[in-house]
Amino acid sequence: MNKGRVEAFTDAVVAIVLTIMVLEFKTPEEPTFAALAQNWSYLVAYLISFLFIGVAWYNHHYMFALTKRVTKKIYWVNNIWILVMAMLPVSTAWAGKFIFKVQPEIFYFVIFTFWAWAYAALSYTVMRTNQAHDPQIAQKIRNMSVYRLHANVWFWLVWLIVFGLIFVWPPISLVFTLVELVAMAVYTPADSDKLF
Repeated sequence: MNKGRVEAFTDAVVAIVLTIMVLEFKTPEEPTFAALAQNWSYLVAYLISFLFIGVAWYNHHYMFALTKRVTKKIYWVNNIWILVMAMLPVSTAWAGKFIFKVQPEIFYFVIFTFWAWAYAALSYTVMRTNQAHDPQIAQKIRNMSVYRLHANVWFWLVWLIVFGLIFVWPPISLVFTLVELVAMAVYTPADSDKLF
């Protein structure tokens, strides 16, 4: 399968998701900063989701730059990952509008969790596809912080604690997401900006 076509399709979906998210941000009815501040919670959720997509795209781009082949399995797992990402505008808008309410924050957290599972499955599938013919590429994917983080049992134990804390302080879902994303943005592979 043509790797470039899969990357182009993914890029198009990511661009549409970002566009939909920014359209959810409502223009204030009055020309004052106080009116703008009334949308602060959505702005916070939007910025976290924007970072979410930016970090995901960067790591996706790196992983696809490494792989030599895109199999049918990679294509379909990539589509599942895109499907989950396409739910971000809805979850971001709801979590941003009701930042201190439990159910919208749980929904955001669940979408984030499905995204993490889908991305882990995609990373694993790309890594396994390259294992036999190019073990060096497979090892680079295995060493990616996003792969190591989602394969770590401690991450999922913290996830479980955070899930419980949402019932006490709902915005913890966004805080947890932000912390993970910053870690994944900072700890990118050393050669991630030298592949091209």
